Amino acid sequence: MSTESDLKNMLGDAGPALGHVDLARVLRRSSRRRLAQQLTVGSAMTLAVAGIGVAGFTGVRGLTPSTTAGSASSAKAPETKADPSLGSTATDRGITRAPADKINLCGGTLAEVVPNADGLLLTTSFPTADASADRITGTVTLTNSGSEHITGTSTATPAITLSKDGVVLWHSNGLTIAMAAVVDLAPGASLTYQASFRPVSCAIEDDSADSFRSDLPHVAAGQYQVSAALNLSRQNADGSGLGTDLVTGPVSEVTVR
Repeated sequence: MSTESDLKNMLGDAGPALGHVDLARVLRRSSRRRLAQQLTVGSAMTLAVAGIGVAGFTGVRGLTPSTTAGSASSAKAPETKADPSLGSTATDRGITRAPADKINLCGGTLAEVVPNADGLLLTTSFPTADASADRITGTVTLTNSGSEHITGTSTATPAITLSKDGVVLWHSNGLTIAMAAVVDLAPGASLTYQASFRPVSCAIEDDSADSFRSDLPHVAAGQYQVSAALNLSRQNADGSGLGTDLVTGPVSEVTVR
């Protein structure tokens, strides 16, 4: 592009051929045209940048969750409790306690459990069996000796404890099938479960594992005691929950030959 000095020289040289030329006026008009072009280009660039800015802001705003949505997503979900009757930590009318299969631990003394307030009682019956048997199978009976009609659900199989002279030798352990048994007992009625135990002796370290060792030593022939425990999730007639009871009973004798 020609500079202002170049225009002066060119117009001065061409003056005779073009006639009189107002050099100052030409230069002013040229300057205005250049300024208008610069303003036009500048305005277009400004609008383009502004457009990008608006679009960018809109896009960011669209990606940013609103205060309401953020509050909803950060709200704590209602807590749920696993069914204690299926082997999780149980509660006895709001008091936290161990589930039925954890109240007696290997090598410890038999737990003393307060009798059920509503008269529920567990009794065991196991036949004489060989000490070398893998398992000894028997029955456990849940009896409603109280005056109220009891309804709810329990584990499909009660937890069994084998002991001798008040010391725990073995108890139900390991993974179990998450099945529940329906309990519907009028006063004086009873319900019978199938149950079993292993005539072996476990140690303290077995309770810290997911399941007991497979090569536990068998007990010697003799007289032993067996007891049962059960988690019972109580229900009202309308199906609403009443909490979870721990039901136990006296020990019974079993002969291992």
